[in-house]
Amino acid sequence: MKKRLIQAALGEIPADLLLKNGQIVDVFTGTVFPADVAVIDGRIACVGHCGEARETVDLEGRFVSPGLINAHCHVESSMAVPAVYCAEELRWGVTTLITDPHEIANVAGLPGIRYMLDASESLPINYYVQLPSCVPATPFEHAGCVLGADELAGLAGHPRVLGLGEMMNAPGVISCDPEVMRKLDLFEGRIIDGHAPQAHGCWLQAYAAAGICTDHESISYGEAREKLRAGIAVLIREGSATHNLEAILSGVLAEELATDRLAFCTDDKHLADIRREGTIRWCIRKAIALGMNPVTAISLATINPARIYRLPHLGAVAPGYQADLVIFDDLASLNVMGVYHKGKRVTADEAAACNETTAGAGIGSSVRLAPFTAEALAPVLDPERRYPVIELLPHEIATEKDWCTGEEAEQALLRGELCRIAVLERHHATGHIGCGLLRGYGLKDGAAATTVAHDSHNLIVVGTNPHDMAAAVQELARVQGGYTLVRGGQVMDTLPLPVGGLMSSLSADELNARLEKMIAQARAMGVSESNDPFITLSFMALPVIPKMRITDMGMFDAENFVFCE
Repeated sequence: MKKRLIQAALGEIPADLLLKNGQIVDVFTGTVFPADVAVIDGRIACVGHCGEARETVDLEGRFVSPGLINAHCHVESSMAVPAVYCAEELRWGVTTLITDPHEIANVAGLPGIRYMLDASESLPINYYVQLPSCVPATPFEHAGCVLGADELAGLAGHPRVLGLGEMMNAPGVISCDPEVMRKLDLFEGRIIDGHAPQAHGCWLQAYAAAGICTDHESISYGEAREKLRAGIAVLIREGSATHNLEAILSGVLAEELATDRLAFCTDDKHLADIRREGTIRWCIRKAIALGMNPVTAISLATINPARIYRLPHLGAVAPGYQADLVIFDDLASLNVMGVYHKGKRVTADEAAACNETTAGAGIGSSVRLAPFTAEALAPVLDPERRYPVIELLPHEIATEKDWCTGEEAEQALLRGELCRIAVLERHHATGHIGCGLLRGYGLKDGAAATTVAHDSHNLIVVGTNPHDMAAAVQELARVQGGYTLVRGGQVMDTLPLPVGGLMSSLSADELNARLEKMIAQARAMGVSESNDPFITLSFMALPVIPKMRITDMGMFDAENFVFCE
């Protein structure tokens, strides 16, 4: 390859592709300059006045940027299989993903991770994996699998595995938990992602000293700056539910902070939002709108994450680099005019055509419930006893906590102010069911249920009566996971997510249309406009977010990390 690169650069042999009359976005000097780009064997041979090529494209002054890099994402959170998700990323110029498949790993363990690797193998995108560090995510719920250091070691040598995914068990790091230490030691010298919301002081210093390389949980400039000073690269998150870019970059720009240890990521972004906005391109546009130099903003999306994740062949338009390129009309609107991966022009349709839906045992048939009764989902309330209540906050995944007597709850249920909520363990048919009360969801008649329930992804159902709740649970068992709505004992609509109960192989257009239809139906059943009917519900089972949650083990006080009595 090197010999042919040299010969093509010298004009001794023709290149495969010549992009003429481009404006090169140079992330090394922070400038833009006119030049041609010659590509051979998937690599850039020449940037400047290049020789002949078998194919020539006149860019007519358009801008040539390195392919964009999403520095941290969970593909499963889009509800689309890798081919469908990657097609949407490519549509907006992303040619490299750093993924953490901890959602499917919590359902299916190593086979789930292998499925994501296999399903992405032939896609025209660079699909890298950080192995999930915390499966299960917490000891407060039952996940489908347990992955220790020994299990992770079997995939650590995979050529597309870069390191260890977000270490959510920060207390385990600080306390030097033996199993956590084994995982950190296994990936010594490689990239270890962090997950340390609001960490500071000696606690943050100890976390960084353990070898944590990145963090995507900063919500303020001060928090991001402290992490940068601790040597941790900050991945600025702009997803569907979390919008941290403006707060962080406003401070960076005001203090003229160095930006080489900053990169953009989405963490979780839903397919409809990606179709409408893109992912990393959206971050670049917002950064420029805040006053950041366009080339600097593009650097946060290209060379910076490439260096952070030690991918020396990516992130620049320069000789020897992989020919992953995005053609923009200008550096303001950033309309994507063309995307090249390894020197070949790719389209979203071509990527989507690579869809491979085959899922192995334990992935395609992942809803295993013990026998249950409708009454078990909505137990009789003792009039004198005080019960915990999850109180939704508008447009937030955080909640408040409240208490009421059984008599007060029954009256609130009759008035439509409260709903019943339950979580059923769905991986091993253990029969664990956690039951509780929810305020602010808005449902007036019927039930809604989903098998997308972060992070262990048990089956969560909310309803106004136990019989509709039971029917919703049975419907999800029938289709092996997804979203469903039930009223009067009848299934109103269901969106199957048969791959792990998390993903569908439907096209983006069809998946988005089905989802929009279900959301409209949920609104007609009374679900509040202030929260997403299914996304909000999916986070009610996440016991690491304050203040009140529910798992298959019961109602959980997420401030004090104790189950409610």
